Amino acid sequence: MTEGLVQIAAEIEEFLAGQPLSRVTLRPLTRHDETEFTALVRASADLHHPWMSLPDTEEGFRAYLARFDLVTARPLLVCVRETGDITGMININSIIRGRFQNGSLGYAAFAPSAGRGYMTEGLGLVLRYAFGQLRLHRLEAQIQPGNTASIKLVRRLGFRFEGLSPALLFINGAWEDHERWAIHNPQPWPAHPSLPNP
Repeated sequence: MTEGLVQIAAEIEEFLAGQPLSRVTLRPLTRHDETEFTALVRASADLHHPWMSLPDTEEGFRAYLARFDLVTARPLLVCVRETGDITGMININSIIRGRFQNGSLGYAAFAPSAGRGYMTEGLGLVLRYAFGQLRLHRLEAQIQPGNTASIKLVRRLGFRFEGLSPALLFINGAWEDHERWAIHNPQPWPAHPSLPNP
């Protein structure tokens, strides 16, 4: 692991120590996950299509991992606590500080363990981590209107519908419309050092 990933892993471990036990845990995605991750992506092709495209080759995985600078984008895995098996992934992308303090979520369950509630628990942990540890104010998710499972997930966790953005994201070779869903930090929080004074 790089020094940055070691630091994030320690930060997540510290965060999890203060959380109630759940069936899942979080950890950063690393190069050591390549084999398991790409196998899960291949096994989940029908589940993910047409909503998203994840890397299913060694070359694709390495390019995917390289896009996370660990400052403005963090790759996280949701793992089953008892076995350590990867059950899903959640990325906090496009982290913008200053007056916005916002991040954009990308996530996917993997087919072998889909439908068991692991992603609900995992996304709940990520929300608490992003608001409490990273001190973000707002998180958003862009979801294609036909992706009912994803919409149900964010609704369950308290996200609000903010509108429809035509041709928002380039997915599988086409610009796709997306619904915008968002949630604000529900607790008063110590401001991140990058937040300007009034």
